[in-house]
Amino acid sequence: MTDELSHFNEEQRAHMVDVTKKSETQRRAIATATLQMEEATLRRIKDGLIDKGDVLAVAQVAGIMAAKKTSELIPMCHPIMTTKVNIMFTDDGKDHLTILAEVVTIGKTGVEMEALTAVTVTALTVYDMCKAIE
Repeated sequence: MTDELSHFNEEQRAHMVDVTKKSETQRRAIATATLQMEEATLRRIKDGLIDKGDVLAVAQVAGIMAAKKTSELIPMCHPIMTTKVNIMFTDDGKDHLTILAEVVTIGKTGVEMEALTAVTVTALTVYDMCKAIE
């Protein structure tokens, strides 16, 4: 591993890394986030009793959309054709909701930023839809 920052050129100016000569390989990244909330809030999410709608369905779609738009949000990210974006939810039955975002592609660069963006936007969407009762 090198100590050099790849997103800066010889003049120390920001630039997008050249991946032209890299081989295409399958790339996969997973990111997780855990939200802590009141037990009653998690119960209402699971029972579909949040006034704004189906929290997990809306958040899942938001996460998928976010993964596909990562290069529009992060200036030096390459646009990537994702081949899979999967958003999954688990909970501890009490007050923690865990989100897992998996992103897969066949390409010249990784999809870790897409997975991180997906899980972050998913979590933000859950919070946005529940903040009035939390």
